[in-house]
Amino acid sequence: MPANLASFAIHVDEIDRAIAFYTAVFGWRFEPWGPPGFYLIQTGDDADPGVRGLMHQRHEPRSGTGLNGFEPTFAVEDVEAIAAAVAAHGGSVTMPPAHIPTVGTLIRFLDTEGNDVGAMRYEMPPNA
Repeated sequence: MPANLASFAIHVDEIDRAIAFYTAVFGWRFEPWGPPGFYLIQTGDDADPGVRGLMHQRHEPRSGTGLNGFEPTFAVEDVEAIAAAVAAHGGSVTMPPAHIPTVGTLIRFLDTEGNDVGAMRYEMPPNA
């Protein structure tokens, strides 16, 4: 069996702020699930459900200034629109749009919780 990404989790300092950010930037939907402060993230729709996500309160404060360790990148239609939404909703673009030949155009940004995230307009579907 291939080791394909099946789910992801975002650890945040302020749940409501993070939900507002990702709803505005990616259009994700959030559903309370499990213990208080835990949410399921719906990244897609019924026809194309995307990857399961979770969001919950960070248990230990972030330390240092390095990256998360993992660098998630989400497939999007328009990186310029995502960059504008990131800036408009409290995040900061850390890498402006960069074209990667035969792959697509990528941006990287910090969300409102200091997490490093990517958004890419792929030239071909990422799972093709």
